[in-house]
Amino acid sequence: MADTMTTSVAAHDGATVLTVTGEVDLATAPALENAIEGVLGDKPAALIIDLTGVSFLASAGMAALVAAHQRAGAATSIAVVADGPATSRQLKMTALDQVFALHSTLEAALAALRAN
Repeated sequence: MADTMTTSVAAHDGATVLTVTGEVDLATAPALENAIEGVLGDKPAALIIDLTGVSFLASAGMAALVAAHQRAGAATSIAVVADGPATSRQLKMTALDQVFALHSTLEAALAALRAN
């Protein structure tokens, strides 16, 4: 099966970082939702979803991001790292960059969290 996506979780400067690589489409979006749900279950103060390793982001993946934002509520601030035509362009075109903080690098997302 060509549709591959992997996720990993790490702690960085007081934030939980969920790194996603591969293709996020209809077939893999449920796995992304499960990974996000697992992280949110620990009630982190901040969750950064790093999509810089994502080569394709379908609407199902964007829906998973919106659902994560809604599930997190006020308890967890969510930021997304996306750079390039495969990810940030879609997020900007659909105005999702207005829903959650969008950064081009993980370092920028961490700096923004430290500033708040």
